[in-house]
Amino acid sequence: MPSSERRALILLLSLALLGQGVRWWFNRPGDAPGEVQLLATLPPRSPAAHRDSALALTRPLAAGERIDADRATAQELSRLPRVGLALAKTIVADRDAKGPFGALAALDRVPGIGPGLLGAAGPHLTFSGTPVALLPASSPPARVNLNTATPAELDSLPGIGPSRARAIVEFRERHGFFSALDQLSRVPGMGPAAVTRLRERVTLR
Repeated sequence: MPSSERRALILLLSLALLGQGVRWWFNRPGDAPGEVQLLATLPPRSPAAHRDSALALTRPLAAGERIDADRATAQELSRLPRVGLALAKTIVADRDAKGPFGALAALDRVPGIGPGLLGAAGPHLTFSGTPVALLPASSPPARVNLNTATPAELDSLPGIGPSRARAIVEFRERHGFFSALDQLSRVPGMGPAAVTRLRERVTLR
């Protein structure tokens, strides 16, 4: 027998032995030849059970069924009327950041939720959490006197940086006190929009 044929025969025998070894390794005793169970190592949960679980999370709400907005997952909240998964995730994120809602009215703090949605989803919601106490309204910041303020005080105003603050002081020293807020527009770098932003933050006396 030529050496090439002998090598080919040895290769075929080796592959056959290897195949028998693999089949013996994966098969249980008594299984029919070739009956390899590739899914034997998967968790014991059937695709049907997974399908049923997914359908349960997407099915419409039954009559009288309610969802606890202070405990529900985003998937559960997405079953509410007019609430998709994206908005449901926003609700959960707001709840995680600011605490439970405690009442339907508190849901209005979530971006994307308005009176119409509250009216549609309200009958299907319950609230088991204690609402976070509303913080007292903070008093408005003290007004800055344009005619006496230092550059540092002017720099604290919205839209006024160090250069604009210095320009305001220099204009005041050169032309005297401001008698009207609109005179600020004559300061280099100060336009009408900048003056408008300052109307509730400054005073002239």
